[in-house]
Amino acid sequence: MTNSSDCPLVGVAATYMPRLSELAVEPGLLAAVDQHAAAVCDALIPAPRRADGSTLARRRTVRREDLADYVLGFTDSLSEADWTEPAGHDFATLRLTAVCWLIREYDLLAA
Repeated sequence: MTNSSDCPLVGVAATYMPRLSELAVEPGLLAAVDQHAAAVCDALIPAPRRADGSTLARRRTVRREDLADYVLGFTDSLSEADWTEPAGHDFATLRLTAVCWLIREYDLLAA
């Protein structure tokens, strides 16, 4: 992806970034988005494991290209399922809001 207008993260951020403001007033929503962000990170960068199967605690870095590929696959699946955004929060809106949290956390739309 050579310029940000081609990046699928731009459209997701435009649509779902405003939902991040709801996290400050809804602790349950914050927890749900946090879990979705962790699941996306796990899908992109599996946590290293010890021989006993437990995970090592270390910060993982989300790359723009990896998250963009994830978003393309996720939104393609939503399109195939004829998904429409509900008024509240379903799995897809929580996942896309979590993507926005990751975009903001890792400053993935910076030039």
